[in-house]
Amino acid sequence: MQIRSMLTGHTRVVGVIGDPVEHSRSPQMHNAALAKAGLDYVYVPFHVRPDDLAHAIAGFKAVNVVGINVTLPHKQAVIPYLTSISREAELVGAVNTITFVDDEIQGDNTDAPGVLKALEENGNISVPVGEDVVVLGAGGSARAVVVALALAGVASITIANRTVERAISLAEEMQQKTDIPMQGMGLTDARLPAAVRRSLLLINTATASMDPTQPLLVSADWLQPNTIVYDIVYTPPVTPLMKAAAERGCQTLGGIGMLVHQGAIAFEKWTGVTPCTEAMRHALSM
Repeated sequence: MQIRSMLTGHTRVVGVIGDPVEHSRSPQMHNAALAKAGLDYVYVPFHVRPDDLAHAIAGFKAVNVVGINVTLPHKQAVIPYLTSISREAELVGAVNTITFVDDEIQGDNTDAPGVLKALEENGNISVPVGEDVVVLGAGGSARAVVVALALAGVASITIANRTVERAISLAEEMQQKTDIPMQGMGLTDARLPAAVRRSLLLINTATASMDPTQPLLVSADWLQPNTIVYDIVYTPPVTPLMKAAAERGCQTLGGIGMLVHQGAIAFEKWTGVTPCTEAMRHALSM
């Protein structure tokens, strides 16, 4: 698909900020969707250093930028410069999407609903409402996943992480915010095998699953055939965890779906147009 190269005086600007930002795959994904929709927009990566964040946000507003995605290390630091944030962003404690509307600077977190959209795009997979789930990892992505699952109405969430204290802290914080029972534990905790066996959904957010030379964070023997294993890591497309789970008869999902759907939600907020997610997905495969 050819991305539009002709900019005009009417071209509207959206983009992404980060430090660094060169690795972001959002420009190719969004520009493909903009071209497919025939919209006179362009999506641009902006390298913004932490000390320049306040000036960058004010500058975007001053020159009528429509919206900005936010990646590391700005997802939390940007919040004081916004006039409002969504419920999801408040619960996650991070913003990944900014929309400039008149005098308002609105912050949102599209990662949380993106998780659910990715699960639901496959017709035979759905969020296990009223059931137990396990989340591996306790970083920023885990926060969004836990919020999504809590708002969807799962019964309980077990958070397992290499650093036990981070898992416990996240579980305690999110249980207080959402009233969903949660427990945090280490990956070597004796209670983890039973938690995995009784869960209908296991979501991995830890980047360790990218490395095929590293042992799996959980034993494949703990997985039941009816367990859905969702690895939000999207490089490689089939992670070692996904491969081991498939061999156990589990349904598996990779992280491209979450990347596409969180982007699609931001796209629609900015343009008012529902994007072609297949065009976005295809751009990411190139």
